Amino acid sequence: MEAARKDIQFLLNDRLIVIDFQEHPGLKPTTTVLNFLRTLPGFKGVKEGCAEGDCGACTVVVAEPDHGKLVYRTLDSCLVFLPQIHGKQLITVEHLSQGDQLHPVQQAMVDHNGSQCGYCTPGVVMSLFGLFKNTVNPDRDTIHDALTGNLCRCTGYRPIAGAAVSSCHGDTADKFSEREAETLRTLGEINRDKHMIELRGSSQLYLKPLTLADALECRKSFPEAVLVSGSTDVALRQTKKHEHLPEIIDLGGIEELTSLAESESEFYIGSGVTLEKLRLFSEKRLPPFYKMLSVFGSLQIRNLATLGGNAASASPIGDTLPLLFAYRASVELISVSGTRRIGIGEFITGYRSTALSTHELIAGFILPKPSAGTLISCYKVSKRKNLDISTVSACFRLERKDGIIDDVILAYGGMAASTARAFKTESFLKGKPWSQPRVEEAMQVLAGEFTPLSDARANAAYRKAVACNLLLKFFTETENSEL
Repeated sequence: MEAARKDIQFLLNDRLIVIDFQEHPGLKPTTTVLNFLRTLPGFKGVKEGCAEGDCGACTVVVAEPDHGKLVYRTLDSCLVFLPQIHGKQLITVEHLSQGDQLHPVQQAMVDHNGSQCGYCTPGVVMSLFGLFKNTVNPDRDTIHDALTGNLCRCTGYRPIAGAAVSSCHGDTADKFSEREAETLRTLGEINRDKHMIELRGSSQLYLKPLTLADALECRKSFPEAVLVSGSTDVALRQTKKHEHLPEIIDLGGIEELTSLAESESEFYIGSGVTLEKLRLFSEKRLPPFYKMLSVFGSLQIRNLATLGGNAASASPIGDTLPLLFAYRASVELISVSGTRRIGIGEFITGYRSTALSTHELIAGFILPKPSAGTLISCYKVSKRKNLDISTVSACFRLERKDGIIDDVILAYGGMAASTARAFKTESFLKGKPWSQPRVEEAMQVLAGEFTPLSDARANAAYRKAVACNLLLKFFTETENSEL
């Protein structure tokens, strides 16, 4: 590795910010964008409501270059470490107006009486600004999705949705559009330097490689370092558990990990692909992924979280894992010694544990295309439809020949210490007709296959009942499908 740089650079609106953490003892590499902004005079619009990505009061917008233009993404600043915005533009509610002239989304909030107490309003405005920059004439579902990550207890969402309709109608040019070329030049100058970033401060070592080769060398040299892809999970270890993270390798700036490709026989999803990018890619190509990701967290979360991060967490309720099981995904692991592929079932080895060795990184996921007529469907049961953790999740795959079950995968989350297939139930179903009597018999087998825990979300009996009922639901949705 060549000599590393010792600082990060980003634009705060149109002002270049350079931070060397050794020269700023009040900051550390894992200082969140939220806490950084709150230290600055005149930047109190961003609020801490929950510090875990649930309320949206800390929403900011980050703009970054993408194929010669700026792409704007809403993020929960409480989950973003400062080095993650290196080479990007950070925009807060304080930057939207021009003198006394409000930005169109701000004016729409005034015109539609979209604010009462005002605590959540800056975050709501920034979500509307992100919508404004990305969508012209958004439909109702798009508006609701953009606002799902913003909680407002006193105003109600109807006037806020009205503000979205009126402000995102027609011309969406603003002062940021006028300055886009200049902003792209400045960010381009920052991002041309591909030297690894090595940050030290407050007993922390934060490494941000910008090439895959440097990332692999970092992984080899610091095998115990915490890997960060989107940080939506790791950040909580600091903000909620107050855990000190002595060594971190941030993989978020590595372009080689963000590939998203389709061939005649398979899909390839890089580990650094954000869940929102995957959601949009999946709408026509991988409909079950689109369905599940549409109720995954919020737009702010999906703009930051990655498929690699979600899979590597090996959470028993990780929403993407049952899908990867049902698609018979393989995981591509890479190190300085080479590359290997293993099945997702081998990759997940237990509760929050994987087969990833201390010198490897996840390069991506390979999903073979299902044969014609294969039925795949996913389900998520939670107390709320949006922005909630799964109580039980499932993804099922069915292949039949002449009405007889030739192959079946029943993958569940929330039923065991890790995502698990119902192998006994699958074995019972194979070779039998796809009929209600056989499915009801299979439900009895399934009821005894798992021993789930009781916790704050549900008791064990409820989980068992839900798991069985989801299988019956899958049957009722597919019994008349022609294969």
